Amino acid sequence: MDQGAFTFAVHVHPGARRPGVGGTYDGHLVVRVRARAVDGAANEEVLTSLATALNLARSRVNFVRVSTSRDKVVVVSDSDSDAIRIRYRELLNTTP
Repeated sequence: MDQGAFTFAVHVHPGARRPGVGGTYDGHLVVRVRARAVDGAANEEVLTSLATALNLARSRVNFVRVSTSRDKVVVVSDSDSDAIRIRYRELLNTTP
């Protein structure tokens, strides 16, 4: 990982009626996506949703490792800005 990377855990809810990013589950940021967990569709939507919620380009948000679990680890590259960390904390405290 580069030194400007910001890593955090997310809990994914695929097939959600109301997609969105916010709140916590077992200490992880919750990401709700409409896509089902089929052929990586939910994973891609998770990354796109996180990028949008953090006001970043999609290319800056990736998984540390991809797993079939709902709990995943995400890395934001080149996150020198405190604004990203502040926005992340805001999302954790958002009621879904």
